[in-house]
Amino acid sequence: MVKGGGGRPAQTSDAELGDAVARAQKGDEAAFAAAYRIVHPPLLGFLRGLVGDDAEDVASDAWLEIARDLGRFRGDGAGFRAWTASIARNRAIDHLRRLKSRPRATLLESDLAERPGRVDTAGEAFEVISTQQALALISALPRGQAEAVLLQTVIGLDGPAAARVLGKRPGAVRSAAHRGLRRLAKSLEALEPRRVTDSDSRALERER
Repeated sequence: MVKGGGGRPAQTSDAELGDAVARAQKGDEAAFAAAYRIVHPPLLGFLRGLVGDDAEDVASDAWLEIARDLGRFRGDGAGFRAWTASIARNRAIDHLRRLKSRPRATLLESDLAERPGRVDTAGEAFEVISTQQALALISALPRGQAEAVLLQTVIGLDGPAAARVLGKRPGAVRSAAHRGLRRLAKSLEALEPRRVTDSDSRALERER
């Protein structure tokens, strides 16, 4: 699946993450750094889908809030992923409001309407294109669909956790993700002929 640093969300690292968070809450700075290294890459990918080139700045604001409120967090590693994603999403929304303009082409569509394909299928499909291309495709979806897909394929949240982050019913999020993945599948199909053609062209050039 697509994520900010490449590769698949490390679900197996949730136990490690939960342990790091627990130690960080007791003042262990090295443990907080470990939690940051696990969470930040997918969180940055999520924010790139929301605010494009401003993702680094928004991520910095989000991490300041995460560090400030860390003592209030209660939960395990998976819960920490959801909690940090919720904070990052709120900071992204605040950022877009400050811009007071329609999001650029690299951002999500601005409508907030709720807008089911399997998430695993999407992840496998995205293995054939770059992270940048994948985020661009997701960003072109209606906002509700894009956020549902980003939370599940980039952050690695399950349906109920994504629903809590978005403040929506799990069924609505499943439907949004399904619709978004269907649109993405069509976009990938449209890219495939061009990808093959480009590859063939390079092969021909090498033969000359």
